[in-house]
Amino acid sequence: MESIETEVVVAGAGPTGLTLAYELALAGVETLVLERLPEPIRQTKGGGIQPRTAELLELRGLLAPLLPRTLPRAPVGGNFALLPVPLDCAPWDTRHPYPIMVPQWEIEKVLEERATARGARIRRDAEVTSADADDDGVTVTTDDGLRVRARYAVGCDGGHSTVRKRLGMPFPGRPGTRPAVLADIRLSAVSPLVPQQAAPISALTRRANGVWSMLVPLGEGRYRLTYGYDEPGGDADRDAPVSAEEIATALRAVYGAETVLGGVDNSSRFTDATRQVERYRAGRVLFAGDAAHIHPPLGAQGLNLGVQDAFNLGWKLAAELRGSAPAGLLDSYHAERHPVAARVLHHTSAQRVLADLSPSEDVAALRDIFVDLMRLPDTNRHLAGLISGLALRYEIPGAAHPLAGRRVPDAELVTASGPTRLSSFFGAGHAVLLDLGGLVPDDVRLPGHVDLVRAKSTADLGAGALLFRPDGYVCWAADDAAACREGVLPAIAAHLVA
Repeated sequence: MESIETEVVVAGAGPTGLTLAYELALAGVETLVLERLPEPIRQTKGGGIQPRTAELLELRGLLAPLLPRTLPRAPVGGNFALLPVPLDCAPWDTRHPYPIMVPQWEIEKVLEERATARGARIRRDAEVTSADADDDGVTVTTDDGLRVRARYAVGCDGGHSTVRKRLGMPFPGRPGTRPAVLADIRLSAVSPLVPQQAAPISALTRRANGVWSMLVPLGEGRYRLTYGYDEPGGDADRDAPVSAEEIATALRAVYGAETVLGGVDNSSRFTDATRQVERYRAGRVLFAGDAAHIHPPLGAQGLNLGVQDAFNLGWKLAAELRGSAPAGLLDSYHAERHPVAARVLHHTSAQRVLADLSPSEDVAALRDIFVDLMRLPDTNRHLAGLISGLALRYEIPGAAHPLAGRRVPDAELVTASGPTRLSSFFGAGHAVLLDLGGLVPDDVRLPGHVDLVRAKSTADLGAGALLFRPDGYVCWAADDAAACREGVLPAIAAHLVA
């Protein structure tokens, strides 16, 4: 049996695992990713990048290589429960007010290229078969005869996570009752009912003859098809193959006999199951992405929730491995991210009811009222912040400033080197101390993983000095020189490095 030692072993090379691999490699952590598939599945699924995820990717320079790979999409806001009122992110002051559509395999390709360029190793066609943890580390084996010994392991291996199951971690929640199919297809003939251009999701959704469907044009005769049936069922056949005839039958039911299936590029089944692992950390093993939480794919949350898990975990795990993490920093991963996913599970459950295309009379009335509410600016702003991730605020212990735990818009800044943007200072994966008012003493001595930026801004960012974590969230802020002198170094020691 081949044996390898590494600092961190990551199970799963989806967007979550690859983002984490990049973050760890950026921090100089030796990282090995194990993936059961020999190559990425060229499927469009999970390709909606929400505004906050776009901001986080931009912090690391990972958004720019994704933008040329975007799919055609109308410049409309996000969606809640397939209702016909787009979510407006403009009040949240972001440079990315609309979801960005990129096929998931393209996202994985860019992340893998960038992670391996930083030194991460990816081993494909290597399915994890066991994971055993002790006080000193984790031993993982694969079906291709590999034994990995690591200081930490992270399960990013999906809703059926082997790592989670091997450790006996409970995954409570609700089983799926409404199976559905996702497929990338080509049409050789279309009826007038088939959409010909990108549009809001609500306009691309139809129901007829006991079948509901969402058909998204991808260009050049290609479409992403999602469909299911009015009659609920179990998820026992989730792994059953999807035949071309099944897809063709569903297309005819919704779009008429003139719509002819030309080919199926790929297909898979999914359900509306809702589950969340009770603890995101079990000693030296942590969980992220679908290994930690699954939910109905409403509002385009899944990929974003997992990628944001990785941004939260990566710098904390690196600090733990360097021996510079303050007490409790790694445990704060669970404390911060578990409530975020719980909220997503909560609102996707609500969307599941509202999105029913064959609603009861009561649900239809609820939908009508909810649509009216979504047209109110305050309601729309609240839902837009919820779905986009822009409203997220972490609880930062001991931090009283109103900005603590929040994102800050990507402001235009002027430094001694010239004009730039706030996002440009996070590429190294360090914390950033932004001094906008000359509040930071010239003789301050900062740790190596905290970068001092002295700048001016025409926009009011809400404080004269702000300390950002590597994931772009404020962990401390000050409004005057005295508070800065007295507080900045204790804040760094408490929240970033010991």
